[in-house]
This record gives sequence, C-alpha cells and structure tokens, in this order.
Amino acid sequence: MEELKGIDELFNNGMILRKTGNPKESILYFNKVLEINPDHLDALLNKGHAFGKIGRYYDAIICYDRVLKIESNNILGLINTGLCYHYLRDYEKAISFYDKILQTYPQHANALYHKACSKALQNKFDESIDMLEQAIKQDLTFRIKAKGDLDFDKMRDNERFIKFVSNWTN
Repeated sequence: MEELKGIDELFNNGMILRKTGNPKESILYFNKVLEINPDHLDALLNKGHAFGKIGRYYDAIICYDRVLKIESNNILGLINTGLCYHYLRDYEKAISFYDKILQTYPQHANALYHKACSKALQNKFDESIDMLEQAIKQDLTFRIKAKGDLDFDKMRDNERFIKFVSNWTN
C-alpha cells in the first residue's frame, strides 16, 4: 500500500511539472514511477508527451511504442505517435498511425483532422479537404483550428478549403 501511495505521489508531481511548463523535470518523476512499475501507461504517455514538448520526438516515440506494446489500440499512444512522425516530416508513417485509429473508429475527429494535416503537407489537397470535412462534421472546433493551422497554408486559396473553414453550416 505504501508503494502505491509513492507511485501516485510521484506521478502527480510529474503531472504538475509537465502541466506548468517543466517537461524536463517531469520526465524525472515519470522515470521514477516507471522504475517501480515499468508498465504504468499514464506515466509512459505523459513521459512521451513531455519529450514531445521539448522536441525529442524519437524519445517520445519510444515511450508510445511501449504503450502500444502493452495496449495495441491505445488511442493516445496511436495519435501521439502519429503526431511525432508528423513533426519529423514522415507523413506516410504519421498517416499509418491515424489509419489504425480510423479502422476501429472511422469518425474519430482528431485522427481525421491530423490525417488532413499530413495530407496537406504532402500536397494531396483534395484528400486533405475530404478528411478535414469529415473532421469538421464530427467536431466544429476543427473548423476554427484549421483557420490558423500552418499545415494548411498551401491550401488557403482553395475554394473547398475556404468553404469548410469560413462558411461551414451543418
């Protein structure tokens, strides 16, 4: 029982540091949790997130790979791995992780949106807009997000893009 209290306290301290802009320090706490319980999914996910915040995407991917070995369909593990590959400009690999989510949850707005971003950066504008349209239908906040997302810069003059981000109606 004492060990569980210790894990919870370490994890919570790591979360506080990660959420208050101290990702490097938070990693130290997540490492301590993982020393006690190497399969602690939340510690692995948050350690990966902290690595991502400081631009250490390969280290983040290692964390997410461990998550996916434990739980192969973990949505956060899949989406975050995809995002890491996206930031590393390996768009095909990123899309493969989004597609794993979409196989089970074909209307997963977050996966659809990020797939649209990767498609846009591959200059596959029609496919990107198709994905974006689906994401917006699921969650209108993606319309607002897409307006300012740099991933869509090459599509700003596309009439379909303009329609979906500016004049969206259900």
